[in-house]
Amino acid sequence: MPHLILSDASLAFGHVPLLDHAEFQLDPGERVALIGRNGTGKSSLLCALAGTGGLDDGTVWRQPGLRIGYVPQEPPFDPALTVFEAVVAGMGDLSALLAEYHAVSHALGEADADHEKLLDRMQFLQTELETRDAWSFEAQAERVIQRFSLDADALVGTLSGGQKKRLALAQALAVSPELLLLDEPTNHLDIGAIEWLEEMLVSSGVTLAFITHDRRFLERVATRIVELDRGRLLSCPGSFSEYQSRKEMMLHDEAVNNARSDKFLAQEEVWIRQGIKARRTRNEGRVLRLEQLRRERAARRERQGKVELALDAGVKSGKLVAALEHVSKSYGEKTVVRDFSCRLQRGDKIGVIGPNGAGKTTLLRLILGELAPDQGKVYLGTKVEVAYFDQFRSALDEEATLIDVISPGSDFIEIGNQRKHVISYLGDFLFAPQRARSLVSSLSGGERNRLLLARLFARPANVLVLDEPTNDLDIETLELLEELLQEYTGTLFLVSHDRAFIDNVVTQTIASEGDGAWREYAGGYQDWADYQAARRRDEALAASSSKRSDARAVATEATVNAKAAARKPGVGKLSWKEARELAELPQRISALESEQKAIGERLADAELYQSQPEEAQRLAARLSEIDDQLVQLLERWEALEG
Repeated sequence: MPHLILSDASLAFGHVPLLDHAEFQLDPGERVALIGRNGTGKSSLLCALAGTGGLDDGTVWRQPGLRIGYVPQEPPFDPALTVFEAVVAGMGDLSALLAEYHAVSHALGEADADHEKLLDRMQFLQTELETRDAWSFEAQAERVIQRFSLDADALVGTLSGGQKKRLALAQALAVSPELLLLDEPTNHLDIGAIEWLEEMLVSSGVTLAFITHDRRFLERVATRIVELDRGRLLSCPGSFSEYQSRKEMMLHDEAVNNARSDKFLAQEEVWIRQGIKARRTRNEGRVLRLEQLRRERAARRERQGKVELALDAGVKSGKLVAALEHVSKSYGEKTVVRDFSCRLQRGDKIGVIGPNGAGKTTLLRLILGELAPDQGKVYLGTKVEVAYFDQFRSALDEEATLIDVISPGSDFIEIGNQRKHVISYLGDFLFAPQRARSLVSSLSGGERNRLLLARLFARPANVLVLDEPTNDLDIETLELLEELLQEYTGTLFLVSHDRAFIDNVVTQTIASEGDGAWREYAGGYQDWADYQAARRRDEALAASSSKRSDARAVATEATVNAKAAARKPGVGKLSWKEARELAELPQRISALESEQKAIGERLADAELYQSQPEEAQRLAARLSEIDDQLVQLLERWEALEG
């Protein structure tokens, strides 16, 4: 039985239909990714599926009794609640019953309380909570809080953006949902948290519908892609890469069909205007067909255009952009940067990666000379002109119009050698002319990011600093931004959790090693991940080899001692069974060592850790088992030879 069915759904904001008689079905075990351009209505659709938003027409049927977990893009929380209270609050009316139960339990400890009345109420609450299995949900809440590394007693108002996103996921998972609806779950999460979430969603078997722009996350998690395009839902079973191939063919077929239809319509329009001769020979059926063609052409919704990006690197900076020598920086007792040295040159494209709170922004400010180090020296190059993209969009004035943000006091801007009207320039970023005088406060998250990019690219800069530029951008705009940055001749600093974006743009990486240590690597995220996997493998093999060597040394020493003891009077001979066991031991040890070698070769493949992390864990566990078995066999050999 399906988990939910969307039938003949229509929804419009103003004159633009977001859903145009759309159909959708979600079956148990599916993991469906909802994708589409910014502003097409993906979040509105997810709200309707979750039951928190309505439709203009059509229905949403949900399986009776279905447990649904829903995480919106910007989850609302009461800042006065603790983390535990916020997670329990997601259990609906159960949270009120649990709160009352704990309040009654506390009241029973008061000396002047009406104990008889309170005990009756507690008995009722306890029966109700047991009937609805509330205790298991409360225990689950504690487990997910621990799993997401949150402090149960911390106030929600003190949490960072990434911690609030983890809190929202914990709240949704606390009810052990059968269906999980996630809107941009990777926003504000660091790469480690994203990879953990990927693995959890894939291994849990939960039915899932989610919105994301993260192509690596899409490829890993989705079993079906559904695109919301011009009000219709287009379904494509399989992975994101399979969808991309099919989508290219679909767009080609659509363009061919539209061109054929437009050509035929033009021919019919010529015929209908042939004057008296045409009217004498007019075929009424042909006239009716022409009217139908006109209606179809008028109703056709053209695909939204692409963002037109252009970037002027301005005057070249000096060859040296920045150099750091043994730089350290601390805040109180926390060391954010410890003894870091690097030399950055014009044209470098540098990715900065690390967990939330590692100090990525602090490191960038040190490199750009905006922050003085506690120790060490920072040398800045000449003719450096910096443009900064702030993930918190603090450069945008909520009460300013779009025109004022791009070109205050002027109707024109200069991009390279080209002079352009500001309304035309905003059109390159998909802002319609009638919206040019709208306030920033009226924009969605994706639109704000596009406006910030438009503002950033309106001025020449030979050093670009992009701090999480990918949040809320649709996939097509991300790919266009990648192409622009690949061709950019200036110096780029990129902080991002989007692994595919990092790999496609940067040429080198500065990664956090923990405890304030930072290290440079050639290549992007995947190169860094491969290096880390290889290092873990080498450490595991070295530890395993050391363990085997120690065991063999102990066994050899014990064997020598045992043989010496065997020459003494009173030592008995082996039984037939023991003699046979001793004869088989070399073969058993050889087989285990062969298996050990084969597993070591498989673990040497860094791709295994990315494509099959659960298989990598199983092989590592088996390698540990083999080590233990070899030690046992060597000890047994020593005992039998004695």
